[in-house]
Amino acid sequence: MDQVIEIFSNIGIRDIIDMTIVAVVFYKLYMLIRETRAEQLIKGLLILLVATKLSEWAKLYVINYILKNTMTLGLIALLIVFQPELRRALEYLGRSRLLSKSIVELADEESDRKTKEITDAVASLSRQKIGALIILERETGINDVIETGTIIEGKISSSLLINIFIPNTPLHDGAVVIRGDKIMAAGCFLPLSENPGLSKELGTRHRAGIGITESSDAIAIMVSEETGAISVANRGKLSRFLDIDTLSTIIKDAYDADQNKSLIKLRWRLKND
Repeated sequence: MDQVIEIFSNIGIRDIIDMTIVAVVFYKLYMLIRETRAEQLIKGLLILLVATKLSEWAKLYVINYILKNTMTLGLIALLIVFQPELRRALEYLGRSRLLSKSIVELADEESDRKTKEITDAVASLSRQKIGALIILERETGINDVIETGTIIEGKISSSLLINIFIPNTPLHDGAVVIRGDKIMAAGCFLPLSENPGLSKELGTRHRAGIGITESSDAIAIMVSEETGAISVANRGKLSRFLDIDTLSTIIKDAYDADQNKSLIKLRWRLKND
């Protein structure tokens, strides 16, 4: 026990950085070969490596000799047979600029991607006059709302959002809840606004969108099925008849604000660790 404590006490920030880099590299390599022919071959080579070590420990010299030579041939075969995959992996690393992008740049790219996917979906739904209600969860958790719907946990994409709201499909009624970079659930039920000052023209979709923003800091995006008009509710207030550029700005500002808060919290934690 004392040895374990001593090992952990000697771990410094450089050791953590070192282990993190190694973990990221191995993860990226795994993602590159996952569900490819290379994955099966590498599994086979790992089995041979374990068998080679076991034969060495057991002093089975003939088997150990054969396995060592098989390992050598296996590595050469790996380079020859999977030359296209290796070239594609190197090209991917060159394109991705993994070593030159900062955390902030990567976060900005993800924020831009999410904003574009959501606005593209809303624009298409608006043109087709398909009713929609999309909730962007922020700091206040709304698990109680998510649990009322069908769990999806899928990556945000315009095609998925559009398909969810197509009329007469199982999930078109109710709201979609987005958390971070995932569509968490669809067909969710929201609390209706009890504000007596709301216009009588507003239907259930708009009242539900306003209602969730009254009890949380979420942002609600609504598309009217009668007119195709786009509306946004935030902090209990409704903005109607928005264009796509305005909607994009609202979503991007919300994601950027949440991102800045996350970075401030991260810096505070690092400072106090």
